[in-house]
Amino acid sequence: MELNIEEFVRRYLAVWNEPDPAVRRRNIAELWTEDAVQHLESTEYRGHRELEPRVAEAYQTFVAAGGFVFVSAGAPVAHHDTAVLRINMIPAGAGGGVAWSGTSFLELAADGRIRREYQYALPAEESRTVVDEFLARLAAGDPERIAELFAEPVDWWLDWPAEGHPGVPWIRPRSSRADVADHFRALAEFHEPARPAEGAPMTVLVDGADAVLLGEIRQTVRATGLGYTAGCALRLTVEDGLITRYHVYEDSLSVARAFEADTPAAAARG
Repeated sequence: MELNIEEFVRRYLAVWNEPDPAVRRRNIAELWTEDAVQHLESTEYRGHRELEPRVAEAYQTFVAAGGFVFVSAGAPVAHHDTAVLRINMIPAGAGGGVAWSGTSFLELAADGRIRREYQYALPAEESRTVVDEFLARLAAGDPERIAELFAEPVDWWLDWPAEGHPGVPWIRPRSSRADVADHFRALAEFHEPARPAEGAPMTVLVDGADAVLLGEIRQTVRATGLGYTAGCALRLTVEDGLITRYHVYEDSLSVARAFEADTPAAAARG
């Protein structure tokens, strides 16, 4: 059996977020076998006859009335006839933290449908889930959605001289969500779009409300054409589902040099 796991996860999440009962019913039939069993910690649901009201109730309670949406909480894994999915329930378009987290272990039939599902509700690890969501939105490049994850005011600090640098105008004090969105818009404006191969996975360390991210920034400057790699550490504090502290420690000298207007690359171009 060949399974496109990303497409499978998309269809699985769509079932729980679907408002149309007819579409939801059809999608359930396409995802679960007729004799499928979904095991929760306290109960189980057998076949389409029990799964349909189960999914409908979850939609009405959490999506329609609660204003939440179900999203992927990390890369799924699959091999042979099994798959493991991580799921978060988060506010729909309103920022904030994770209200519920779960993991589903799936046994799949030969046609790729679910024949048995074991769903585990997990305690919400607020700091880690907010950090993961921040990294996901950062990779997607949407400044407004990134800003939704920040508290107002936010304790914002970047490891640069107090006077800043004329070539990097985004280095200035920030405190509001509008400031945060402006910061990430400016970063995108002054750099070439990152290629998928650029950047390196961050190492994430979490201790209660605090998280430290360690890695490298790899960028190409639009104005000079110069690329740079800068070591970076990011300290975040998460409270009530929002980032209240954002402190960046980076190799600012490498960044500044890449933005110097009198570099050989800039002179050759201009």
